[in-house]
Amino acid sequence: MKIALVGATGMVGHVMLKVLEERNFPVTELLLVASEKSVGKMIRFKGREHAVMGLQDAVDQKPDIALFSAGGSTSIDWAPKFAAVGTTVVDNSSAWRMDPSKKLVVPEINGHVLSKADKIIANPNCSTIQLVMALAPLHQKYKMKRVVISTYQSVSGTGVKAVEQLENETKGIKGEMAYHYPINRNAIPQCDVFLENGYTKEEMKLVKEPKKILEDDSFSVTATAVRIPTAGGHSEAVNVQFEHDFDLGDVRRLLSETPGVIVQDNLDTHTYPMPVYAHDKDEVFVGRIRRDESQEKTLNLWIVADNLRKGAATNTIQIAEYLIDKQLI
Repeated sequence: MKIALVGATGMVGHVMLKVLEERNFPVTELLLVASEKSVGKMIRFKGREHAVMGLQDAVDQKPDIALFSAGGSTSIDWAPKFAAVGTTVVDNSSAWRMDPSKKLVVPEINGHVLSKADKIIANPNCSTIQLVMALAPLHQKYKMKRVVISTYQSVSGTGVKAVEQLENETKGIKGEMAYHYPINRNAIPQCDVFLENGYTKEEMKLVKEPKKILEDDSFSVTATAVRIPTAGGHSEAVNVQFEHDFDLGDVRRLLSETPGVIVQDNLDTHTYPMPVYAHDKDEVFVGRIRRDESQEKTLNLWIVADNLRKGAATNTIQIAEYLIDKQLI
């Protein structure tokens, strides 16, 4: 397979290279693609140096698959150009997620919606992916009515400038600010920009994307997204009201049997998901599983995942793997 990685010099791009190598993805030719200022830069993959090329050069080489992680404007401009030459694009930006003509995919949940006709496929938001990985099996059995989400998101979700801001502040160094406020020893109740309804774009992604992935808009969702001073890994406190009652043992069993989900839920040993455990792992971790005693048929969960891996790079690559496995390329 001739694979193009668009955004190869970025934070997620670096993780994608690592995941491609770890999973022994069938790459016969790798095209590393970035903006003009990075053209010619050398990046190592599987022991070999590869020169970064520009977008048009990559389009001209007609790769089988293009993995995009270069921002929404780049995706809008260039994904159709790749698709026009027969390349299947898997895009990690928000550009195509809510486009009704594009599939929004978490392979374990809704890979079945993909077909050979899909030339631009959207990768969901990082916080959405870990959420639906845990909620999909529960929704299938108990049917969700309402979901309330509070996120605790790492600075890596903002990008390299935010990681540098946190590192600088912990060392007492003045530097460039990715946020309006210090993030060290702080919690900022704003992820992305504010919209007219008073919610942030990140919060509205959590409201809209799960409905598209689960192909069901019968349940309601509300979210508050908070940035916290962790370097990697997103955490979510999730309260779910169901139409049908549940048994906690069955909930744990359902989650344990879900591919890609690991239950960490032993109060006797203080075992529960934390970003430090999820670091560099592809699974979604679920714990603190308990009834909401204030309301019937309602469950509380704590969900954690590495936002750069399952939340971005790994899910993108898993979509490509699914396409190859099902002979959709």
